[in-house]
Amino acid sequence: MGLNQLQAQLELEQRASPHWNRRPQDCDISLLVIHCISLPAGQFGNSYIDDLFMGILDLAADQSFADLAGVRVSAHCVIFRDGSIRQYVPFQYRAWHAGVSEFAGRQNCNDFSIGIELEGTEYQAYTDVQYQSLVLLTRQLMQDFPAITLDRIVGHQQIAPERKTDPGPSFDWNRFQSALKENG
Repeated sequence: MGLNQLQAQLELEQRASPHWNRRPQDCDISLLVIHCISLPAGQFGNSYIDDLFMGILDLAADQSFADLAGVRVSAHCVIFRDGSIRQYVPFQYRAWHAGVSEFAGRQNCNDFSIGIELEGTEYQAYTDVQYQSLVLLTRQLMQDFPAITLDRIVGHQQIAPERKTDPGPSFDWNRFQSALKENG
């Protein structure tokens, strides 16, 4: 199954974030980074994540958004609470999701990684359909980018431990990795 078939199966909607650039020449895509996001923190089902990644977030909409002034950020995809997936940056390009980061001695993880955001918080369980969508998407990414192996799928906290804690203790790594191994 290619990404076009996956789009149909997962209701993968595409939006063109302005927050991306080209990867370094001859860069292998070899890491998958799992994140979480909610705006405002702990609130779901609104347009604020989309607005942030599209560069149109109204900073006056919530007092907590003041810290986001001037922030230019994106992910390759967001998996929402209902399991739907929205892609903001094509996988072959560099999304701005990892920030200052390092994996296996290699700096600037944005250069060689794909970033997937889960709509959620570090301390609230993710939904069953989010896990289902994440597993399907991850399997496809592992097929399309064979350098992404089980040991090269990490949380944001693993590549930026001084700065980040997501996807947090509410993310069930055993469930996710076991599902990846089943029928896959």
